Amino acid sequence: MSTLVTQPAPDFTATAVMADNTIGELKLSDYKGKYTVLFFYPLDFTFVCPSEIIAFDKAVDKFASKNAQVLGVSVDSQFSHFAWKNTPVEKGGIGNVQFPLVADLDKNIAKEYGVLFNDSIALRGLFIIDKEGIVRHALVNDLPLGRNVDEALRILDALQFTEEHGEVCPANWKDGDEAMKPTADGVADYLAKHGK
Repeated sequence: MSTLVTQPAPDFTATAVMADNTIGELKLSDYKGKYTVLFFYPLDFTFVCPSEIIAFDKAVDKFASKNAQVLGVSVDSQFSHFAWKNTPVEKGGIGNVQFPLVADLDKNIAKEYGVLFNDSIALRGLFIIDKEGIVRHALVNDLPLGRNVDEALRILDALQFTEEHGEVCPANWKDGDEAMKPTADGVADYLAKHGK
């Protein structure tokens, strides 16, 4: 499996259920100038998926404050997405999530991103795309393993920090922590202060 990291994000045009419940066309490249958090999930009306989608929805304002658009994608139709959004959480739905859900019924988007599993459904892929449309982070989980939304926010913070300051972010770095200068001396200084 080759990685998309450092490569232009495969563009796509697809039908989506928007945050306001309208159904319309969405083009990934229309989000250039913003960061995009693009995540794939296997299917609507399943088990782990609603926990992830609702977690992303609870954090949608945090992503927006970082100039990031969240987009969810599965191989379901826009009609299935619409029905799921309009099913109450207590009855197996996801409620009125405030980011677009993209329909990938022909599975081409999942194929382009390398997450199509058994020619049937998408693995849990997460891609953070920068303002220029370049994939800067990719994570793919197997079907039973839900993702950590806080980690996606942390990676987005790290990306924006490195873009702004030119420093690199060590293991477990989080916003407000000290970073490192990308030099041998910078690494040595950091490790001297923070241990091996």
